[in-house]
Amino acid sequence: MIKTREADLYPAIKAHLVTLGYDVKGEVGAADVVAMKGAEVLVVEMKVGFSLTLFHQGIARQAVTDIVYLAVPAGGARKALLANVGLARRLGLGVMTVRLRDDFVEVLADPGPFTPRKSPKKAKRLKKAFSQLKGDPNAGGATRHGLVTGYRQDAIACARFLAVHGASTGARIKNWAEVPDATRIMADDHYGWFTRVSRGVYDLTSAGRRGLADWDES
Repeated sequence: MIKTREADLYPAIKAHLVTLGYDVKGEVGAADVVAMKGAEVLVVEMKVGFSLTLFHQGIARQAVTDIVYLAVPAGGARKALLANVGLARRLGLGVMTVRLRDDFVEVLADPGPFTPRKSPKKAKRLKKAFSQLKGDPNAGGATRHGLVTGYRQDAIACARFLAVHGASTGARIKNWAEVPDATRIMADDHYGWFTRVSRGVYDLTSAGRRGLADWDES
């Protein structure tokens, strides 16, 4: 299998820029590709894949022009590609890909100022998650269990109550253990800790007892 080289991207990129009216030259100074149209300067930095080095090079070229593109071969995981394009946008960099089998160049982003869109819904969700956490259980980083959420804290509180008092109603746990959603948490049973023994009454499963012991050791 022939290994892709940065130089393999150049012919297609040059041809693409020439069709846009640029005069194009490779390896000019520190830049991989420099294109000029009148006084306008465009720079392309090429790599066989996205890397921190590629982003660093693109940012460095912004010292000479605002029109800087990063170029990589087309293909690979779509999710990773979109994430890298998003990062490039935030840095004011453009992105183009080259499909090597036919030298097709696709521009995925153009250089320019970027203003991130705020999401009131995500902000509300973050604030809710913050307010639901009791104390600061993740201060030391993730434990072997993973990050503690407010939901898990409430599930643990329900399990502890059942371990001490035996089968109980969600209403009783709500009042005594101060878990407002006790009934829903035990009914949903996301962790396999609870079992319904009669209408509105729940008890711990063997998995719940093991899980509670495991968390109490942490």
